[in-house]
Amino acid sequence: MLIIQGILRSFSSAEHGRKLFCDVLNYDYASGEWPVTKWPDSIRNLLTNPPALLAHHNGFKILYGQLSSDSLLRSAERQIIQRLFKDDPTFRGLLIFSDRSEKQWELVNIKTREHDSRHMVLRRMKIGMEAVRTATERLATLEIGEVEESSIAAEEIQARHEKAFDVETVTKAFFIDIANWYFWALKHARFPKDAPKEKDGRDHVSVIRLITRLIFCWFMKQKNLLPDDLFNERRLAELLIGFAPRNMSDNHSVFYKAILQNLFFATLNTEMNKRAWRRDEQNFMAHSLYRHRVLFIHPDKALALFRNIPFLNGGLFECLDKIMGAKDEPIYVRIDGFSDRTDSQPTVPDFLFFGGEQELDLSQEYGDKKFKKVKVRGLIHTLNHYHFTVEESTPLEEEVALDPELAGKIFENLLAAYNPETGTTARKQTGSFYTPREIVNYMVDEALIAYLKGKLEHEFPEASEIEGRLRNLFSYDEEGHLFTETEVEALVRSIDQLKVLDPAVGSGAFPMGILHKLVFVLGRLDPRNERWKERQRQRLQDAISAAERIEEGTIREHTLNELEQQIASLEDAFEKNTLDYGRKLYLIENSLYGVDIQPIAVQIAKMRFFISLIADQKVDTSAENLGVRPLPNLETKLVAANTLIGIEKPEQMVFRSPRIGELEAELGRVRERHFLAKTTTTKNKCRDQDRKLRTEIAELLEKDGWRKPVAKQLAAWDPYDQNASSGFFDPEWMFGLEHGFDITIGNPPYIRADEQSEWNRNQRERILTSKQYETLWEKWDFYIPFIERSYKLLRPNGVSTHIVSDAFCHSKYAQKPQEWFLKHARILRLDFCADVKIFDAAVHNVIYFFQKANGLCWKPERRVHQGSFGNVMMLQSGDQKDMTHRVFFPEEITGKNLNCKTVTLDTICYISYGLRPNSDEKEAKGEFTTSDVVTPTRDSIHCKPYVEGKHLGPWLPVTNLWIEWGTNRAPSRFCRPTFPELYKVPEKILAQRSPGPDPVICLDKNCLVFTPASVGFVIWHELSGIRNKSLKKAARYRGENPPRPDLPKREELEAISRRFSAKYLLGVMNSSAARNFLRANRRSNIHLYPDDWKKLPIPDVPQFKQQPIVELVDRILEAKKNDPSAEISQMEHQIDLMVSQLYSMDIQENNTVEEGPSHASARHHRQPGAKAG
Repeated sequence: MLIIQGILRSFSSAEHGRKLFCDVLNYDYASGEWPVTKWPDSIRNLLTNPPALLAHHNGFKILYGQLSSDSLLRSAERQIIQRLFKDDPTFRGLLIFSDRSEKQWELVNIKTREHDSRHMVLRRMKIGMEAVRTATERLATLEIGEVEESSIAAEEIQARHEKAFDVETVTKAFFIDIANWYFWALKHARFPKDAPKEKDGRDHVSVIRLITRLIFCWFMKQKNLLPDDLFNERRLAELLIGFAPRNMSDNHSVFYKAILQNLFFATLNTEMNKRAWRRDEQNFMAHSLYRHRVLFIHPDKALALFRNIPFLNGGLFECLDKIMGAKDEPIYVRIDGFSDRTDSQPTVPDFLFFGGEQELDLSQEYGDKKFKKVKVRGLIHTLNHYHFTVEESTPLEEEVALDPELAGKIFENLLAAYNPETGTTARKQTGSFYTPREIVNYMVDEALIAYLKGKLEHEFPEASEIEGRLRNLFSYDEEGHLFTETEVEALVRSIDQLKVLDPAVGSGAFPMGILHKLVFVLGRLDPRNERWKERQRQRLQDAISAAERIEEGTIREHTLNELEQQIASLEDAFEKNTLDYGRKLYLIENSLYGVDIQPIAVQIAKMRFFISLIADQKVDTSAENLGVRPLPNLETKLVAANTLIGIEKPEQMVFRSPRIGELEAELGRVRERHFLAKTTTTKNKCRDQDRKLRTEIAELLEKDGWRKPVAKQLAAWDPYDQNASSGFFDPEWMFGLEHGFDITIGNPPYIRADEQSEWNRNQRERILTSKQYETLWEKWDFYIPFIERSYKLLRPNGVSTHIVSDAFCHSKYAQKPQEWFLKHARILRLDFCADVKIFDAAVHNVIYFFQKANGLCWKPERRVHQGSFGNVMMLQSGDQKDMTHRVFFPEEITGKNLNCKTVTLDTICYISYGLRPNSDEKEAKGEFTTSDVVTPTRDSIHCKPYVEGKHLGPWLPVTNLWIEWGTNRAPSRFCRPTFPELYKVPEKILAQRSPGPDPVICLDKNCLVFTPASVGFVIWHELSGIRNKSLKKAARYRGENPPRPDLPKREELEAISRRFSAKYLLGVMNSSAARNFLRANRRSNIHLYPDDWKKLPIPDVPQFKQQPIVELVDRILEAKKNDPSAEISQMEHQIDLMVSQLYSMDIQENNTVEEGPSHASARHHRQPGAKAG
């Protein structure tokens, strides 16, 4: 690899490319030019010469193209590559491109979709001094070994190149390095006493914030806005006193304090002309001044390190130390610890940044023994190891580097590692729930197209092909657009008016996805920003007109002056930066909003926006602040709050003081000023005004009928406190949005009802007591209230889309929300993704699109993604008003082809879970557990045979234990005693509750006691005459009180049940036909609940037609009794055929019976992860 590294460092000609591939990687030497005589001049002129052939191997080619431009233009490279594929659709190869002067170089891998060479993703790898490490490691994998020289085909080489250029590989490697460093740093870093601490006493939040700030700086370094000397170990040794990067026992934090703290707080957060050393014994808590003078060898020269770094603003580098309390009794809060006082400083040892590679045991941190020997190294070494780029990737353009979007993924993974809600750390699911770029792009596109389609249809009711033209507009493969001038004006206006919320913003993947797509669309609709700029100017002109009507003279003049300054600022934003900068800035200001309960997540989302804005700024070393426009303040765009808890408002608001409206308008103006404020003084002034206005409004609200605690809660919300998370979320109070959002989009957290953390229990209790939800039922998962809340936050015709667990399709708790949305929403689309691995965790997904509109006559789209996302099979649909919750099932509706008379299984059997043999929580709480009453052997007390789900096998139970019975506590003091007759009937059927994909059902003739891990089926007439509360919930005898005319009559059920044999039922329930019915109708991929079984149709045929099945079942039971591993597949197949004939199903057409003999071992195979009981 050293040879590869040497070539890359000196890469300056095509010959270096030939040397790399021929001399080092063993490709064959080649020469010649690609014929371009048939190329149009427009493409031929993009190159100085025709593409040159440098190397090849068995049909795989290495070509060199010298662009005629002064830089590496992606658009030019794409046009050239598309022409190559037009000349040769079977082309397999790699392109090396340089600019005209041969100073910039990159390798381009072309990844095409199978059977579609037109859709190509270009993946670039920059080569040169900075990118050497990543490129070296990747390129080393392309070597052709001596053994394979003659045998390896072009397709195999192409696959090898695609793997080497896989961005995800680089990202995963970087995350592993960062996660390892994070856990290592937690062991050694100590932040001041007021910094947030977790239960383990460690500084998780502070360490993540440090990583956030430093990685942002690395992107700045990529823009040449930070000098390399700040991170050069040899140079730092010449500048600093006590710098000990290799001393693992030295806790001195010289680099962190002298370099990073001064960089973060006194440089990036301080205007260039106001930077200076703090004076001795003065400037206490003045965080804009440099500290740690004693750590520099030459303090007077030290400032030169920071002199040419621009002021950034934005809050990311704001020191969190602050003074609280009264003036005469101040309280000094130390979070960052930017102080010359040693008792207020953090400890972040130098070796954490520059230490050499070593092995650590991180198995406890990860919860996995495979992390017993983990390699870690100083963070600066890790950052230097990878190539960073500020250029954002698109679905068609990627760079083999860490771009801002991929950095967001790293932080999303770190947030999974640090989980204050549940009190867990990384464990084995670290990084499981970052939404992949492909999914984000899909959800963003569909939501925006639905929104814009509605706007255009409303404004141009006669217009045709609106959706098709929008899809053309959104496609990266197309150029230009298909809209009229008036339609373009309407589209730009609709984009400007758009309001989007991510209610669980995380690292900001969805808002960034919206931002990137809208920037792209605006670029297509308004290439020179004329319309977009005029929209922003008109907004300010409207604000000026409104300000001129303010009666109070001082406020009016002050407001007008600030608005005039904003107009001047607007001109700078558009004129002095790239076209995309003006698009991004005003989309961020006016359209994009996010909420997350974790304050650190909000800071990371802000970082994503900041990097995106920095990327499009033009650097001018001769201009003020190097031409860099200070970043906006996003505190009132991205907030830390509990999305699921709304504010309690008065039920009746007859009269609202007009003064409240005036103050709210003024509060809105203050927050607009704060968004663009560039100095600490201006920001502090805005924050003081914000606080005073909040307090005054809260007092007036209390007078208007709001409860005092609620009004105080509103006043206390401080959007500028980076460590605080509000206990409520209200878009009007926090964002000034009275009417909600046009789009809500995201990936809410998946936290099960049985997750045992105190946080989960408290949060669920708060959600229930808020009485704001209509869809919560049974043991609902955490994403359910997110679905409802996100929908209710919409404006009329707004669209809500989330990616959630596909338990939303099957789980029992989902039935209530499903029915609610069928009634209250328009279900635009359901994307079933159970067959696609989207996340690393063992969770399958569904993506929904709900519109806040009447859906009665709407036909929902139902799409199953098979194998890979985007490979879609359409499912049948119909008018929403005619559909049931089955619309949420990812299968075609089956059961309509039954030609015989059937009755449902619950008409024949009483179906129920078994007892729960631990002590009743009310009558005998804590007295005994299951292990106290169950033993493996029988004795005088443990005299009743007992099974759990795992003890059941196909056809017969596998084994049993023995349970205490007939004592004072058993079963009367059991938590769920059920009723004893369930365990006395001579024959019943038992089924595992959690069998996995296929049912596990057996016959019980031994009066087994069973648990909720099993479902029991007792034929109704076996319970004749028995009356109790449990049975009365299912059916009642005539005259039984209280009357329930809605329930079936016991007499009728018992009469019907006498027509059926238990063994006949066992045969039908074990058949392929029953299994396929359950697969299409069950509510879980793992569990089979009583409700799933109840609607199983049983052929209602006379006894003589049941008898052949009964005889086969007898033979199977006898065989299994004599030998549990007996071969019974032929008999099972015969039962399948017989049951199919009873249902009158065509085997070939309906595919409901296996064509050949089934195997018991295969039919009842449990997939990995499925629980037995």
